[in-house]
Amino acid sequence: MLAEDMEVPLLNNLNDNGDRLRSKGKDVFKEQQKESESSMESPNLEFEYGDTDTLVAELSELYSYTEEPEFALNRDYFEEDFRSHARGRRWIDLSAEERRTYVMRLLDALEVTDRDKRLKVARAILYLAQGVFDECDTEVDVLRWSRRNLFLLYDMGIFTALLELLSMEMDNSQACSSAVRKPAISLADSTELRVLLSIMYLMVETIRVQTEDDRPEWRAAREAFKNELGAPLYNGEPFALLLFSMVTKFCSMNAPHFPMKKVLLLLWKTVLFTLGGFEELQEMKVRGRQRLNLPPLPEDSIKVVRAMRAASPPASAMELIEQQQQQKRGRRSRRPLVKQDSLDTYNERDPFKNDDARDEEEDPEDGDSGMEGEVDPLDRDVIIQPPPPLLRPPAERVNFPKGLPWAPKVREKDIEHFLETSRNKFIGFTLGNDIETLVGLPRPIHESVKTLKQHKYMSIAEVQMKREEELQQCPLSLGEEEVEETPAETLYLGLLPNLSQYVIALLKLLLAAAPTSKAKTDSINILADVLPEEMPITVLQSMKLGIDVNRHKEIIVKAISALLLLLLKHLKLNHVYQFEIVSQHLVFANCIPLILKFFNQNIMSYISAKNSICALDFPHCAVHEMPELTAESLETGDNNQFCWRNLFSCINLLRILNKLTKWKHSRTMMLVVFKSAPILKRALKVKQAMMQLYVLKLLKIQTKYLGRQWRKSNMKTMSAIYQKVRHRLNDDWAYGNDIDARPWDFQAEECALRENIERFNGRRYDKNRNGDFAPVDNCLQSVLGQRVDLPDDFHYSYEMWLEREVFAQPIEWEGLLADQ
Repeated sequence: MLAEDMEVPLLNNLNDNGDRLRSKGKDVFKEQQKESESSMESPNLEFEYGDTDTLVAELSELYSYTEEPEFALNRDYFEEDFRSHARGRRWIDLSAEERRTYVMRLLDALEVTDRDKRLKVARAILYLAQGVFDECDTEVDVLRWSRRNLFLLYDMGIFTALLELLSMEMDNSQACSSAVRKPAISLADSTELRVLLSIMYLMVETIRVQTEDDRPEWRAAREAFKNELGAPLYNGEPFALLLFSMVTKFCSMNAPHFPMKKVLLLLWKTVLFTLGGFEELQEMKVRGRQRLNLPPLPEDSIKVVRAMRAASPPASAMELIEQQQQQKRGRRSRRPLVKQDSLDTYNERDPFKNDDARDEEEDPEDGDSGMEGEVDPLDRDVIIQPPPPLLRPPAERVNFPKGLPWAPKVREKDIEHFLETSRNKFIGFTLGNDIETLVGLPRPIHESVKTLKQHKYMSIAEVQMKREEELQQCPLSLGEEEVEETPAETLYLGLLPNLSQYVIALLKLLLAAAPTSKAKTDSINILADVLPEEMPITVLQSMKLGIDVNRHKEIIVKAISALLLLLLKHLKLNHVYQFEIVSQHLVFANCIPLILKFFNQNIMSYISAKNSICALDFPHCAVHEMPELTAESLETGDNNQFCWRNLFSCINLLRILNKLTKWKHSRTMMLVVFKSAPILKRALKVKQAMMQLYVLKLLKIQTKYLGRQWRKSNMKTMSAIYQKVRHRLNDDWAYGNDIDARPWDFQAEECALRENIERFNGRRYDKNRNGDFAPVDNCLQSVLGQRVDLPDDFHYSYEMWLEREVFAQPIEWEGLLADQ
C-alpha cells in the first residue's frame, strides 16, 4: 500500500507540471548530451594488465608492515660483521673482487651448526639483497644496488645454499610441533623461514625482470637461473614442487607457522619465470601453430584487448523520462517508470551500491522480472529530478571503431552440424563427417558453407585430441610418441601424483583470503606471518594492523589467482588433457562457486580499496625518514583511482572461470544453478575493458538458459556482448535453441572426459603398466630356457611346492577336451 500511495501523487505531480518540467528538463539534459557526445571517451580506469605490477610494487608486497622493524635488524647484523672485514669502508666503495671475497665468507658462515649464528648471516645476506639501503640516498639507488648484489649472490652459489637451509627448516619437526601446540602463532615462529624465502624471492623476481642496461653476463646468468629452476635438479624435482609441498603441509595443519604469503609469491614468480608470461605464451602459441602447419592466428589477442575501451555508463535520465512518456501513451499502466538496465544495475544515489534486493528481482528463477518491475519510490524520485553533477557523471558515448574487434571463428564440428541439418532437411539422409560433398543442396547452402570454411579455426587443442585418439587406436603402427621435455612438461610430471592435494590446498587458501569469507574456527590461519608477538594496544596500532591484514589477504588472492591462470594456460598449450585434468580437479573442488562467492560483494569497493600505507612500503621506508602516522592519514590512504592488485586478481579469477566453463555444458549449467548472472552483472560496473570482456563472455555462454524475459530486460548487456565478444558463426547464444544442452548428459560429459584423461596419462606416463599390446614369446624352448631367479631356500621346500601347486590341483581333462 505504501508504494501505491506514494505512486499516485508522484504521477499527478508529473502530469500537472508536465509541460514545464519536461521543457526545462529537456533543455538541461540536451546540454548534457551535447557535452557527452563532444567528449572523446568515457573515463576508464587507467589500468594496464600484465604479468606483474611494477618491480617496486612487487618488492614492497613481499613484506608485511609488521616486519618493518626487521629492516634495521638486517642492517645491524650486516654492519657488525662487515666492520671487522672492511674496517671503516662502505660496501659501495669496495672493488668487485673484494665484494666476491666477502660474499664467499658469508657463504662459508652459512655452514655453521649454530642456528642463531646462521640466522645472523642470513640476515646480513638479506641486507645485501635489499640493496644496502643505509648507504643509498634514493630509492633508485637502492634498486640498482639490489640488482647488482643479487646477480653477485647468484653467481657465488648462494641460492643453492639457501635451498638446503630451506629444506632443513621444512623438516624441522621441533619447530612444527611447537607451532602446532601454540594457541596463537606470530611472526616470531617463522623468522628463519621468512628470511630465507625473502632472499630467494628477491633473487627470482629481480633476476627475472629484464632491463635495457643488463650486462651480457647478467643475461647469461638469467638464462642459467631460469633453466636451473625449471629442471628437476632438486631431489629429482623442479623447485616449484618443493614450494607446492610447503603449501600442502601448511594446509594439512602440520606446519601452521609457514609464512604462506611469501611461499605463494615465490611459487607464482618461479612458475612465471620458468614457464613464461602471457606474451611469451602468445609467442609459443604462434610457434606451435607453425609446427603443426596450422594457419596463423587471426589477431593478437593481447593487442586487441589492450585497444578496447570500457562500455558506456548508464543511459541519461532524459532518455528514461522519454521512454516513460512513450509507454504511457501506448498503454495505461500502473507501472510508472521502467528503470533501464545499462551494464547494468545502477543506483542513482550510489552508483556502486550493492543492492541485494535488486539482484533477487533480476534472477530468472524468481519470475524473470529483470529490471522491469516497479521502481522503488525513492529511486523514482531521484530519476525524475535532474541528478546533481557530483553524484553522477554525464552520460557519454563510446565511439566504437568500424567493424567488430574480433574475427569470427567456426569449429569443424559446427560445419558438420550445419551440413547434417541441411542434408536432413533437403535430402533426407546424412553423410557422417563429410564436409566436402554438397550434392543436392541448394545454392544458398553452398554459399553458407563457403563462408563457414573461410572462418574455420582449428585450435592446437583439437589437433592434440585427434592425435591422442589415433595413438590410442593404433599403438603399434604409430609407435611411441616423442614427448618434448619442456618446463611445463617437467612441472606436470612432478605435480601429477599429488595434483588433487595441491589444487585443494590452493583453493583452501583462496577461500580463507577472500573478503566474503566468514571467520570459522576450523578454517586455516593465514595470518601467521603478519600478526606481531604483542597485539596492538592503541587505536592507531589497531588501524595499522587492520590495514596490514587486509593487504596481506589481497596479496594472497593475487598470487593464487595468477598462479592458477598461468598453470592452466601453459598446460593447455603443452597438452590439452593436462589442462583438462587440472580443470576437473578445480571443478570438483568447488572452484566455480568459490569464485562466484568472491564476486558476490561490492566489487567496486574491493577494487578501490586503499589497504596500503605508502610511507611503510619498501624501499621508501628504508630510505626516507618515517613520518608521523595519524588515524586521518591511515584512513585517507593513497590517491590512486583503484588498487592494481585487486583489479588484477578480479580479472585473473574471471579468466579462470572462463577457462573452466568454455565448451562445457555441465559447467555452464553450474553458473546458471548458482545464479551467477546478477553477480556478474554487478561486476560490469567496473569501467575497465578487459574485466568487462571476461564478464560478458561468462554471461554470453549462459544467456540461452536464462529465459526470454531476462534477455528482454537486459538488452544493453546483450548489445555489449555483441559488440565486444568474439562471434561464433552458427552460435545461437541469444535465442536458446541449443539442442546439445541435454541435462541428463551432464554427468556423462564429465565421466567421458575423465576417461580420456586417464587413458592419456596411462599411455604417456605409466611405463610399468601391463599393456594389452606387449610382445609375447610363443616359442616353448626359449620360454623353458629362460633363467629364473629363485630364492636360496627354494630347494628345501621344492617337493612341498610341487605337491601343492602341481599334484594337488585336479585337472578336468574331459572338460578341457569338450571346450576345444
